[in-house]
Order: sequence, then C-alpha cells, then structure tokens
Amino acid sequence: MTIPENPATAPVVVIGCGPVGQTTALLLARWGLSVVVLDGRPERDLVGSKAICQQRDVLDVWDSVGVGAELARRGVTWTTARTFHRDHELFSFEFVDRGRSPFPPFVNVSQCLTEELLDAAIAAQPLIEVRWDHEVTGIAQDDAGVSVSCADGTTVAGSYAVACAGPRADVVRSALGLTFEGQTFGDQFLICDIRTDLPGWETERRFYFDPEWNPGRQVLIHPCPDSTFRIDWQVPPEFDLAAEEASGGLDRRIRQVIGDRPYEIVWKSVYRFHSRVVDRMRVGRVLVAGDAAHLVSPFGARGLNSGVLDAENAAWKLAFVLHGWAPESLLDSYHDERHAAAVENLDVTGATMRFLVPGTPAEAEHRLTVLERATTDPAARAEVDSGRLAEPFWYVDSPLTTPDDRRPFPGRPVRGDVPVPAPGVLAPDAPVTVSGRPDVVRLRQLARAGVTVLVGDDAALPPLPEQPPGGLPVAVHRVRDLDPDGTLREALGLRPDETWVLRPDAHVAAVLTRPADVAPAVARLLSTPALSPVPA
Repeated sequence: MTIPENPATAPVVVIGCGPVGQTTALLLARWGLSVVVLDGRPERDLVGSKAICQQRDVLDVWDSVGVGAELARRGVTWTTARTFHRDHELFSFEFVDRGRSPFPPFVNVSQCLTEELLDAAIAAQPLIEVRWDHEVTGIAQDDAGVSVSCADGTTVAGSYAVACAGPRADVVRSALGLTFEGQTFGDQFLICDIRTDLPGWETERRFYFDPEWNPGRQVLIHPCPDSTFRIDWQVPPEFDLAAEEASGGLDRRIRQVIGDRPYEIVWKSVYRFHSRVVDRMRVGRVLVAGDAAHLVSPFGARGLNSGVLDAENAAWKLAFVLHGWAPESLLDSYHDERHAAAVENLDVTGATMRFLVPGTPAEAEHRLTVLERATTDPAARAEVDSGRLAEPFWYVDSPLTTPDDRRPFPGRPVRGDVPVPAPGVLAPDAPVTVSGRPDVVRLRQLARAGVTVLVGDDAALPPLPEQPPGGLPVAVHRVRDLDPDGTLREALGLRPDETWVLRPDAHVAAVLTRPADVAPAVARLLSTPALSPVPA
C-alpha cells in the first residue's frame, strides 16, 4: 500500500493503549495520519494472559500492520470445538473458510504477547506518539477539533478522537454523555492458566456442561502456547478464591481436570461477566470502540475480536474524511455498523449466558432436557449453546451497502460456517496476481488499499467519477487478470456479467450487473452524492 501524504491537520487522539487502541493507532498511521495515544497507566502492565482467543479475520487485520503472521506463528492453532454433557461428547465442529486464508480459524495467544508485538510495531512507526501516565479527565470538542484534558494538567488537541479506554472508561463515557445500559451476571467465573502436559488436547477447545468435577455448572478449556491451558470454571456467587487456595480446594479442582500430573499456575483471576452497550458510538468528533463501547461475556471470544473490527472500521473512515475523500457524514456509519455489531454480540452472548446460567427453574429444566436429548438426538444439538464463536459482522443493513435481490442475506449462519458472499458480507480471502505488485498476493491485501472494483469476464468496464490528482484511491481490476486459475471466482461465486465493489475493510459494498450503477454504488459507499462519471 502506498501511504498517502499526511493531511495538514492535528493528530487523531487515541484514548487507551490496550490492543484496540494500539490497533487503531497503527491502522490510522497506515493511512498516513499522525496519532497521539494517551494512557493513564505509568507503563505497560504485562500481567495475566487476559484475552487469548484471536479469530482468523482479526489476525488478517493485524497482518495489515505487520503483526498478524507472527501472532499466528507464536500462538496455538485450534481447529475443533468439542462440547460435552457430563462425560459424554455431544458434538464437535470445525470452521468453514470459503476462500483460502493464510490464517487458521482461531489462534490462542496471550494478550501480553499481542500487546508486545503491537508495541514493537508502534515503536517503528514515526507517525505515532504514545504518552503514558496521561489519565484522561475530560473531552471537549467544537467544529475545529477535540481537546482532551489529562490529570497532569496537560491538554492534547486533535482533529478527532477514538476512545478505546477499556471497560472502566466511566470518565470518558460520562464526558461524552453516554449511557451504558445492560446487566451484570451474579455467578462468578474462575480462570486459571495451568502449565502442564495434556496429550491430545493441544488443538481443541473443550466445553463441559455439568461435569462431575463441577456439578451443576460449566468448565471451558483452551490450549495456549508453552504447554499452558486456560481453564475457566463457573463458580457460585459467594466463591472466595483465597479461601479455596488455603483449604487446598483449588489444587483439588485443578486435579479433577488434569489428573495426577505436575502443573504450575501461571495466572489466576475471578470475575463476573457484564453485558452492556453504549447508546451511541459516535459523539461528534469522538468515536467509541472496544470495551469502552460494549461488554460481553467471553464465551465465544467476542470481546477483543469485536474491538479490533471496531478499530478497522473507525480507521478507514477517519482516513477517508481527513484526506478529503469522503464527507464527515461517513462517520455516522461507524455507529450504524458497529453498534449493530455490538447488539448482535450482546444477543448471541446473552443467549449463551441464559443457557449457562438459567435464571428460573423453568429455564434450568429446559436446559437439562435439551442436554439429555442431545445425547441421542442430533436435532437437539443445535439448541445446545456453549458459546457461538467470534465472527465478523455482516453490514447488510448499512447505509453504505447497495442491496442485491439476487443475493439476499439468509441470516445468521450455522455454527462454524460463514455467510455466502453478498453485499455487506466480508469477502473471503483468495490468492491474486497483480501486475507490478509482488507485495500483493491476496484479495484482502488488494482491497485494503482503498475502494476496489472487480470486473467479471463478460462485464463492461464501468465509468467512474473523475478524481483529481491524489484523490480517492479507486482501483479497477479485471478478475481474469487477478485470477488466472479461477480460485477467486469460485470463492466469491462471481458470475461473468457481475462487477463487485469492495470497501477498504474488504466487505462487499455492491454486486452489480450494469456498469452505470458502479459510480452510484461507490458514492453510496462513501456517503457522497452521486457524481457524474467519466464517459466510457
């Protein structure tokens, strides 16, 4: 990607230097924007493994800033999710890739390592300045920009701000006048990262309903690097970790899972789950992202994974506005798209928590009935909810998406599957060959350079709006030139008479059969009025 010239403007202020803030800063810099990152901590605190489960398409986002491949290499790949009731396996499933991604479906890697690699990328990026020990106490804004106040008395001016201040971002949310409605679940959850040897468990995620070693509750086990396993127990509301350790109960609890073998506790924590979302994710010149905007239970790994996709959505839209490629109204679609994604995550994880922690005797009876039926009845297994794993949201109802009656969105796919490519859906990745660009070998690398138009073999080249020098990055490609062996055509399901428009985050903006419709679809993607096209 050719980085455009930095626009003459104040930097974008990113509040929070966790993985979502780090990713936001790197993506903004990738688009040629200067960034100041503020964090109230005195320095990086690499404590605990925290968010460990990174989804394929999030690794792909991180690859665009130089760390995705290394995270995949150093993490543990798992391809199978198994679910048990007591000691009986109910079902397992693997994950669909409609294209040919270089990344596995999921990689488990410590958040600490993720932050270390992102920090190294930031240190190599001259457009990013990180200021530790800058606790944000207020945000003001007007038509000219934002002003962020810090506890040390300093004020940082910016063109826009992205608030990635994490779950405890109460000051930021209050300064923006946001509500954060939702609920906190009563049961606690105990996490222990255990270093031990569990042969055969290294590439599987295992979920146990009502095992004899945690009766009436659940246990989740994830493999991690360095022979470490994340074990997550649901425990009663009154659970006391210190008392459990003092009584020897924690050792007994661990040995009920791993047996009589040596182990080391690497990290442990007790917490409650929250389910909350802000009422707005855009407040003037401030976009809110990650845990500052939404909190979900971790069953399904939808927290950090969703936050990274917030970051990508925010970054390309801010870049297009600040470079003059799109009007400021484009930023309204950040709320439209990512708030809808957050609501979807709350719906999915809320259903999971209701199944895991029934709130009434009737719900408990229903769960038990479903689990017992699922032992022998395949139809009942679809009702067993051990956490629907993270997936990119589909922007089918976005104001930026041009619908196509020939490709209707069928709704949420089954577990492990992904939607058929259609307007609003993230395009599957596939190999491409780009003349003169040996650095671009995948469709998503091509798409992330701007607006990408893919023209089918029988479709006419479309007329596009005329752009001034240095204007909107739009690239038009004949699919046959990119895809000599047909892999891309097959992955997309692209028909010879079609033209596809891809967004800078590789979501499909439109699938069209009339060349004259391409320019209006690009205008819609950018929230701009339809422009007169250049004659064909």
